[in-house]
Amino acid sequence: MRLNLIDTLMRICGAILRPLVYITLSLPAVIIIISSFTAGNNLRFPPEGFSLKWYSAAFANEPFMTSLWISTRLALIATICSLAIGVSAAFVLDRYNFKGKETFRTLTLSPLIIPMVVLGLGLLQFLSWLGLSQTFIGLLIGHVLITLPYVVRTLTAGFILFDKTLEQAAMNLRASPWTVLRKITLPLLAPALISAAVFAFVTSFGNITLSIFLGFGGETTLPVQIFTYVEHSYDPILAAVSTIVILVTLVVIAIVEKFSGMEKIA
Repeated sequence: MRLNLIDTLMRICGAILRPLVYITLSLPAVIIIISSFTAGNNLRFPPEGFSLKWYSAAFANEPFMTSLWISTRLALIATICSLAIGVSAAFVLDRYNFKGKETFRTLTLSPLIIPMVVLGLGLLQFLSWLGLSQTFIGLLIGHVLITLPYVVRTLTAGFILFDKTLEQAAMNLRASPWTVLRKITLPLLAPALISAAVFAFVTSFGNITLSIFLGFGGETTLPVQIFTYVEHSYDPILAAVSTIVILVTLVVIAIVEKFSGMEKIA
């Protein structure tokens, strides 16, 4: 009787708290989107009238559009590099036993533990020593470093759920290692690969702390540009640019849902 009562209470709490959590998570984005259509000159909620003039201003603003392209290009390249390194690292961690394996696993996940400010300062000094500070390559190295843990962790989980007997069956049928990789391993790991790519892209695209340390005048990412802009102005163009970023994210999610399905990724 008591267990039934507790179970009922838990279900009621879940039914109440779940919508509240969803509303709390989505409310800031909804407020920003609604505020971006204001006809006034100040960023406020509720908006003053309805207008698309701030979207016109956002697309006409060269620093914002340039930063948007830089962030997108940087996130795409960082994602590709992280996937290339992360697949190899996750494969080694799953298939081989060697001395220092746990240390290697810890090192791949260490950027999640180290404070971003400390990581940025250390990378800045290291890249200066290599002569790569204030360069796109240096900025890319930093973004690969912070996205790699998400890729390795996601792909490691994917390899744990991987049925290795399918690879063995293909090799018994005299399939070459390249054929096994192309037709067995990668297709079965596709949901984990897509999930890792999404995590890496979003992490790189939205990073601001590391980008402040490693960025420079010619390569300013969008989050840094927004942060710099809000220091001296607070007009609704910020909401319009943020809405564009939200729409880009939703498009990425829609593409993932179309070709893989969010349930498989989750």
